[in-house]
Amino acid sequence: MRSPTETASILVQALPYIQRFHGRSVVVKLGGAAIDKALDRALAQDVLLLRSVGVRCVLVHGGGPQVDKMMRRVGKEPEFRDGLRVTDSETLEIVRMVLVGKINRDLVATINREALEDPVAVGVSGEDAGLLTVTPRDSSLGYVGDVSHVRASVLERLLDEGLSPVVSTIGADETGQPYNVNADEAARAIAVAMAAEKIVYLTAAPGLLEDVSDESSLVPRLTSAELRDRIEHDSVSAGMIPKLRACADAVDAGVGTAHIIDGRVPHALLIELLTDEGIGTMVKREKSW
Repeated sequence: MRSPTETASILVQALPYIQRFHGRSVVVKLGGAAIDKALDRALAQDVLLLRSVGVRCVLVHGGGPQVDKMMRRVGKEPEFRDGLRVTDSETLEIVRMVLVGKINRDLVATINREALEDPVAVGVSGEDAGLLTVTPRDSSLGYVGDVSHVRASVLERLLDEGLSPVVSTIGADETGQPYNVNADEAARAIAVAMAAEKIVYLTAAPGLLEDVSDESSLVPRLTSAELRDRIEHDSVSAGMIPKLRACADAVDAGVGTAHIIDGRVPHALLIELLTDEGIGTMVKREKSW
């Protein structure tokens, strides 16, 4: 148990961060592997607290493991190429159903249950109002798209109304055809389009590790150039590479800092953003520590 003095110290420590981030945008990407009912409640509380102190928080979610589970339930085996899901028309419908119809709705409901006053969370698909315009990645992947444009004004207007957007990453091309979009890349594109102060990836790992078998070997800080050098390193797991590239690309495109943190830790978002020590890996364009 913390003493009253220790509790007060933590609150005082948060004050300069609250002042610094007031009115700024933060994009938080929740990976499917980190989605958990109890942890989602803690994340909802984090989002609501940040909102209450003036941080403009956008939550973007994935759902790969949940999509895999549903596909197998209907007798369809997931297929991947270079880390991307091969998405035929049947798979696309499953992805839309799980991301938009299940995970998004559950996250919105969780946030709204934790709200002390009126509900504030609103679910948004990348298909809605042209939020995410995409182009096809590769015909061999089927309906997999790359984000070519983000209509950031959709999210800005919701935030201006005091609402908290929760984004599922299904995009559409100029004809309205839906596409599956990698959630790490979608979050990066949204953060860049919004000129966000931060992008935070909540994962099922502590952050970037020197040794993937040793969770105590966390790399707390590095530049985007140093991060790119590490992407080809043997110690970097294949599943982490899209997040690492997205972090480097985000800060090089103007996002203030990128963070990879452990979504399995309750209130990890607040610990990373509002305390001196933080909890995961922080990426900046240039050293300033």
